[in-house]
Amino acid sequence: MVKKIKIGSRYVGEGEKTFVVAEVSANHLQDYDRAAAIIKAAKEAGADAVKLQTYMPDTITLDCDNDYFQITQGTIWDGTTLHKLYETAYTPWEWQPKLMKLANELGMECFSSPFDETAVDFMEEMDMPAYKVASFEINDIPLIRQIAGKGKPVIFATGIAYLEDIERAVKVCREEGNDQIILLKCTSTYPSPYEDMNLKVIPNMAEVFSCITGLSDHSMGTAVAVGSVALGAKMVEKHLTLSRVDGGPDAAFSMEPAEFKQMVTDIRIVEKALGKVTYELTEKQKKSREDGRSLFVVKDMKAGEEFSKENVRSIRPAFGMHTMYYDEILGKRAKEALAKGTPLDWKYIE
Repeated sequence: MVKKIKIGSRYVGEGEKTFVVAEVSANHLQDYDRAAAIIKAAKEAGADAVKLQTYMPDTITLDCDNDYFQITQGTIWDGTTLHKLYETAYTPWEWQPKLMKLANELGMECFSSPFDETAVDFMEEMDMPAYKVASFEINDIPLIRQIAGKGKPVIFATGIAYLEDIERAVKVCREEGNDQIILLKCTSTYPSPYEDMNLKVIPNMAEVFSCITGLSDHSMGTAVAVGSVALGAKMVEKHLTLSRVDGGPDAAFSMEPAEFKQMVTDIRIVEKALGKVTYELTEKQKKSREDGRSLFVVKDMKAGEEFSKENVRSIRPAFGMHTMYYDEILGKRAKEALAKGTPLDWKYIE
């Protein structure tokens, strides 16, 4: 298994911090300055990378309004055609080199999802460091084969994929000699209900496909993304907008900057808390053991008096004899007079 994959100047995988990606998608609302502002907000919120989408309405679908091209799947986009949706959602290609340059200048990586061969070629001209295969393109085998052949990391969203779809996509990549694969658990409903997230798939995919895994999250709030890190997600992707009330095709399930920043903060806390498998105690924990239980004399005793349940008890603190010896010392006699509050010790026992 490939344990680490390099995207630009950063590594993703074992021993690395979670790679947090801000998806710009259609939240620019066809305004370049707003797109740039989202990228700046991503930096302020702690993102490691921003992601774009590279397509034109005519490269992703047809300008056709027959029944096949109507959106009727019970989504937030129902009531329009695919072409009309993508006319409002696409990111103008002339923006993308400038947006990538801005992200890089801010210390973030920038990559995109291509949706046809011309988009892949365009991304190659920009020398983007990775390719994201969107959920709805996971069955586009010629596209995946072209992407894999570039020899760069390939990130798959699995939102509409059956197990055999993932198997086929991974197999195609490896046939092209590319094992730089990241699989993102994804639920392609917008927003995604929590009960449909099935985050336990994340460690299972890592085991089944010997891949780095993560989460492409369309649920509301930070909890799902933060929880995925505890289950082994090495990459987390969330949509980012300046404000949901501004609208747009993806606004309803996008995060605002303050929410994104809170998510990143919580992810970093969880990373620290996960730590490592160890039963050793820190110095502070060792000191805290003094507040544990031990055997103490709890009533004044005369020399020769028997130890009994009335005059010896297991209490806090831990300066006395270990409680494992309690039954053993009952019935034995005191070598000398012992005052209440004396921590029991073998030297006091005949």
